[in-house]
Amino acid sequence: MLRLCSRPLERCFGTIRNDVLLWHTDLKQHASGDFSIAVVQANSSLEDQTQVFTSPSATYIGVYDGHGGPEASRFINTHLFGHLHKLASEQGGLSTDVIKKAFGNTEEEFLRIVKRSWPARPQMASVGSCCLVGAITDDVLYVANAGDSRAVLGKKNTGGKRSKPVVAERLSIDHNVGVEEVRKEVEALHPDDSHVVVYTRGVWRIKGIIQVSRSIGDMYLKKPEFNRDPLFQQFGSAVPLKRAVMTAEPSIEIRKIKPQDLFLIFASDGLWEQLTDEAAVDIVFKNPRRGIAKRLVSAALQEAARKREMRYDDIKRIEKGMRRHFHDDISVVVIYLDRHQQQQDSRSDRYIGHSTVDCTNAPVDIFSLNAEEDEEVPLHLGS
Repeated sequence: MLRLCSRPLERCFGTIRNDVLLWHTDLKQHASGDFSIAVVQANSSLEDQTQVFTSPSATYIGVYDGHGGPEASRFINTHLFGHLHKLASEQGGLSTDVIKKAFGNTEEEFLRIVKRSWPARPQMASVGSCCLVGAITDDVLYVANAGDSRAVLGKKNTGGKRSKPVVAERLSIDHNVGVEEVRKEVEALHPDDSHVVVYTRGVWRIKGIIQVSRSIGDMYLKKPEFNRDPLFQQFGSAVPLKRAVMTAEPSIEIRKIKPQDLFLIFASDGLWEQLTDEAAVDIVFKNPRRGIAKRLVSAALQEAARKREMRYDDIKRIEKGMRRHFHDDISVVVIYLDRHQQQQDSRSDRYIGHSTVDCTNAPVDIFSLNAEEDEEVPLHLGS
C-alpha cells in the first residue's frame, strides 16, 4: 500500500482544462460508490495535498492543508495512510486508538526530519499542516481532524414535505481560535499564559502567529528548544514558550452510515472560506456527478471573484503566488455513498466488481505538472 500511495499517478487520473492552476478527476469508483477530486493552486508552491485510497474493504480520504511551506503536507501525503493501514492490520481494524497513533507516528517522523535538517534549514521547524482524514469500513465512517479543514455530510431530509430535500451535517470541528469554543479550550489549557491567544491583524491567533490550534508539524510551537535556538531566531522573533501551545492529536467522529446519508464533502478551508456547508451540499445534490468536485471549486472561485468585483475569467489569468491574494489553495473530495441506499441483501455487480486496491493522489504541484505537459504536447497555433 505504501508503494501504491506514493506512485506518481497524476497523469492517469486527472485532466487540466482552461485554468492552468486547476486539476481534477471527473469520477472514479470506491467500494461504497463514486468519488471526485479537484484542486486549485494559489500559492507559489501548492501547499494542499489530497489523496483517496480505495480497496474492497476500506476507503481512506486525506486532505492536508499545509502552511509555512509544502513540506509537511507532502510528508503526510506519503506516510499517514501507510501508518493507518499497518496499525489497523495489526490491531484487527480501525479504531479511535489506531487513528490517533497514526497521527502521532506521522508527527514523530516529521519531527525527525526537522531535527535532521536543522543545521541547514532551521525554518523547517515552522512548517506545518492541517490534517483531515476520512475512513469508511464495515459501513462505519471515521472522520479525524487536526486543523480547520472540514468534512460535511449531505443527507436526505426527513423533516417533512415542505423541507429541503437534502441537509448538511458538519462532521468535524474547525480547530481555529477564531471559533470561541476552540479559543476557550486553548486558554483553559494555559491558565498561566494570558497571551496564549492574541487578537492581531484582524483575527485571533495563537501567540499572535497562527490561527489553527492543531496540526502536524509547527514544531517551534510545540518544542520550546527549537524556539529558543539562536539559529531559528535568525528567521523571526522569539516566541515566549513554556510548553507546547499546539497539538497533533485529532478530534474524531464515528458514525454508522445510514440509508439517508447521500454523500460526503472533504475540503480544505479554502473552500469553506467561500461557501457555506449548506451551499456546498446543495451544489452536489443538484448537479451531475461527473466533475462535481471541480464544480464546487469553480463555485468557490466565482464567489472569490464576486467579492473582489471581478469576473471568474479574470481570476483564472492570475499567476500562482499572486493568486493567493484572491483565494487560498482549495482541495475538494466528494464521496458518494450509493451502496447504503440499496437493499442490504442486494449489492449490485458494480460494487462486487470493485476488487482492486488503488490510491489516487492529486498532483504535488499543479503548475509544474501542467508546465511539463505543455512541454510534451506542444500547442500549434494556426497561421
